[in-house]
Amino acid sequence: MGVIFGVIFHFIGGFASGSFYIPFKKVKGWAWESYWIIGGLFSWLIVPPLAAYLTIPDFGSIISSTDFSVLKWTYIMGVLWGIGGLTYGLGVRYLGVSLGSSIILGLCSIFGSLIPSVYYDIFPEAGKDTITDLFTHRWGQMVLLGLLVCVIGIIICGKAGGMKDKDLAANKSAANQEFKLGLGLLVAIISGVLSACFSFGIEAGTPMSVVANEAWKAAHPGEGEFLYRNNVIYVVLLWGGLTTNLIWCMILNARNKTFKDYTNKQAPLRKNYLFSALAGTTWFLQFFFYGMGESRLGNGASSWILHMAFIILIANAWGLALNEWKGVTRKTKNTIITGIAVILLSVLIVGYGNYLKDKAKKEQQQQTAIHSI
Repeated sequence: MGVIFGVIFHFIGGFASGSFYIPFKKVKGWAWESYWIIGGLFSWLIVPPLAAYLTIPDFGSIISSTDFSVLKWTYIMGVLWGIGGLTYGLGVRYLGVSLGSSIILGLCSIFGSLIPSVYYDIFPEAGKDTITDLFTHRWGQMVLLGLLVCVIGIIICGKAGGMKDKDLAANKSAANQEFKLGLGLLVAIISGVLSACFSFGIEAGTPMSVVANEAWKAAHPGEGEFLYRNNVIYVVLLWGGLTTNLIWCMILNARNKTFKDYTNKQAPLRKNYLFSALAGTTWFLQFFFYGMGESRLGNGASSWILHMAFIILIANAWGLALNEWKGVTRKTKNTIITGIAVILLSVLIVGYGNYLKDKAKKEQQQQTAIHSI
């Protein structure tokens, strides 16, 4: 049941992330940098400590008593991830929700899932999956197979993007004026690589979640792992994301003379602030539920791949629903649908790998119990 709930939690988190950009489309009369940073204030500054306050007693003391090196590296990973998040917004802007999310998150899934396992092969730590575990255990091989299938799905989605570019060039009336394949691909690659730093940030901040987890288990013996243990990490990690995005958006506000957006009465200010806040809050929920899924599946390659794959699926579904593929040929639409189907298959394969891992773990515990008698 732990695996099933883990997959469900990751799906909810993926739905939140794949849907967060939708409220931004309701913002009128504001420049991109204005609504992005208002949403970001909720994503990175307001909602994370509120979530930690509601779920982790005295979370502030955990942070204040944590070693400075842990806080430093968690924050630094947040800064690097913030650059990835910033370019994510630009990638979606230039490529669309569907194609942009597929490429960015596909790269993010590869780097975010494999690099930590390589690190733990060099610096072993109890309870962490290594790259050797993935290659030498059947469950790990299934996870790697799922990752490979996911990559194939991403390639198919990328192919669909190229086909879309040609179709829109031949059909100017249907073209999205902001669709820029070359620039979009560049920022998508940067975003995909740096967005993986969020996974590294969670690893860096693990000592904080361990304290929260042990305190909860002591107060609730026999009830398993703490669902909300990662919420204390997010407070510090997202400060890094806020730093990067705030600096860049303020630069753009100054350069584009858009500081007036925040008080411009000719724009629907109440709706703009509301939809920006909704987008930011929805965005944070992806990691709220990621932490819950991770508590059931472990913070290894499988959790990260599932999270990314679900986001890709939801984002592509929104892309189809919002007619981002309007004006393209049936062949192009069939190609993107095929890509989505392949990514869905990768999720099922990774889920099966997690099932095998959970089964092997239970068998090992039973054998240990027998030998101890």
